[in-house]
Amino acid sequence: MKFTAAVALAALTGANAFVAPQGPVASSTQLAMSDIYTSVRDNVDVGVGGPLAGGAGGRDLAEIWDNSSPVIVQGGSLRTWSFANPAIESVQVLLKTEGRPLDADVELWQGPDNTPHKMRVYVEDGALRTFNAVIGTPRGPNTVAIRNIGQLEFPLDAVVRPDRDDGLAAGIASVATRSETIQGGALRTYPFNPTVDSVAIILKTDGRPLNARIELLQGPNNNKQVVELYTEDGLDRPFFAIVETPGSGNVVRVVNTAPVEFPLYASVDAYRVGGGGDWADDGLMIGRAF
Repeated sequence: MKFTAAVALAALTGANAFVAPQGPVASSTQLAMSDIYTSVRDNVDVGVGGPLAGGAGGRDLAEIWDNSSPVIVQGGSLRTWSFANPAIESVQVLLKTEGRPLDADVELWQGPDNTPHKMRVYVEDGALRTFNAVIGTPRGPNTVAIRNIGQLEFPLDAVVRPDRDDGLAAGIASVATRSETIQGGALRTYPFNPTVDSVAIILKTDGRPLNARIELLQGPNNNKQVVELYTEDGLDRPFFAIVETPGSGNVVRVVNTAPVEFPLYASVDAYRVGGGGDWADDGLMIGRAF
């Protein structure tokens, strides 16, 4: 009886010795970029919580223009908007034209000879792609200055007004929740499908100066909109923007023009997702009768 038990134990031990070795255990470590979508951003779920998602809120920007009194800035002239109330911590800046190119300088003045925020804005068609941004104005009084650096034949319409707690900045922040670091001298590109009608952009730093260039491309080296941005403190004055992307083949490119010691954090996501009704008529459909 004891001899039989010993033989069985030896057989089990020998069987365990010939168990096939397991492969290497997969590491759970992931790259930091694994959470960033690098393919064309066509998922309709992006921006579902935003005020312009699903094509239902596109009237928000139109309501701003309808409920405001735009100021015409003629080519070569300067207009200023002053905000003495220190409770105003951010300001909406909207620019458009009647279809002509838009070329302007936007500056924030705070005290004598102090310009903590400045932008150079170019838009190929100021009616098709309006400029929509929110700039921080903490610790007033502050003055926003807009200079139309285009020729006399290229006037523009400007709306500058305080941003509420539930205004454009809150809507952009509710959509652009994913961020990635762009080191100094580096760039990132974000392609979008034709169903995306507008894009939300947030640029900020950890308190260092912010120098960046935002480009909207449609085709190789075809700039539809360019914004050159400088902010004295990217944490105190982050940059919020809505870039309209009608048509197909839209790519947003963000370039950190600062040295390597000044990284920035970029959040770029779809803001308004519509049915893509505009891109079907842009002449790019193959096999379509014209």
